[in-house]
Amino acid sequence: MTPKRPAGADAFPGPAVERSATRQPDESSLYAALDLGTNSCRMLIARPTGSQFQVIDSFSKPVQLGLGLEASGRLSRQSMARTVHALQVCRRKLETHGVQRMRLVATEACRRARNSRDFLRMIRRETGLPVEIIAAEEEARLAVISCAPLVSLRTEQLLVVDIGGGSTELVWIDLRDVEPADRPRAIMRLADSFARSGPGEARVVDWISVPLGVATLRDQFDDVEDDPARFALMSWQFEQMLENFTPYTTGARADDKFQIIGTSGTVTTVAASHLGLKRYDRTKVDGLSMTTAQIDRVIRNYLDLGPDGRRADPRIGRERHALIMSGAAILQTLMRVWPTNRLSVADRGLREGLLYAQMVRDGVLTPEGLRGVA
Repeated sequence: MTPKRPAGADAFPGPAVERSATRQPDESSLYAALDLGTNSCRMLIARPTGSQFQVIDSFSKPVQLGLGLEASGRLSRQSMARTVHALQVCRRKLETHGVQRMRLVATEACRRARNSRDFLRMIRRETGLPVEIIAAEEEARLAVISCAPLVSLRTEQLLVVDIGGGSTELVWIDLRDVEPADRPRAIMRLADSFARSGPGEARVVDWISVPLGVATLRDQFDDVEDDPARFALMSWQFEQMLENFTPYTTGARADDKFQIIGTSGTVTTVAASHLGLKRYDRTKVDGLSMTTAQIDRVIRNYLDLGPDGRRADPRIGRERHALIMSGAAILQTLMRVWPTNRLSVADRGLREGLLYAQMVRDGVLTPEGLRGVA
């Protein structure tokens, strides 16, 4: 399967983000965003506060929805049953908080599965939740706008990387025509479309959805027993999938005005390992800047530990040890292809983008108050 830029044929497009005049949010108004991915089901419930939002409740559970999808092209009964059980927990949380405004989306596994429409009907029947499948482009846009607060005011070329379970989204953005103070807000304006143009606008040079994420890449090389060899093969396979990405083919260079923001469980796990956190702390990870040497050191340590050592390492966690090397292969490949000294770590992504988009559409968020990183 080749990378794609246009919306997937099996995707159900959601509503576009339309901005209205800013109004004061009702104290009781809550919003929810649910991301049903290839590996996990995750949800946030939040209240708008100025240019940001306050998380009221959250849920995250590995459901392995895409397990066996590479071989069969279908979602298995067991995977669907696990996922429905997790969604029933989400429904109870939504009911407890009385949430009326929500966007619940499914991504790569459901885009690819031949029985995804049947699965959506099953979800509606068993939970009543209005889950929709979104196209790869919308997934990429939502990941990008979630990272707007982390954009440096010095950045002229930006690469946003979202490493998911079933796919990896790469978006290269040219910010040279945007005033430094307006760069985070220009990123937020991409919520509508990657085709925006004109003076003072962020320009998307190219974007691509690579159908390899931490779960799908691992599954492709699951029969390779040698740990370092499997890691090398995964790195090679991912780089092969970049051959149609314009910044890769043109040899775009990284310099001090280039910024790469990584958003995914892989990136935050590598950051937590670097910091030596035995208990994850989002406040220490989100917005952290890591050097390539620090990233390489963590990944070398993962390889030295081997599968058994990674399974026992509290910094990685029981839920991620089987996926961390495929994610690390993707991350290290990107840092090698565009040699840069630093990576900005984002503990945010699709769910946060969904919340931003809903709140801006309803006029309860003030993106004008966004400030980037100095």
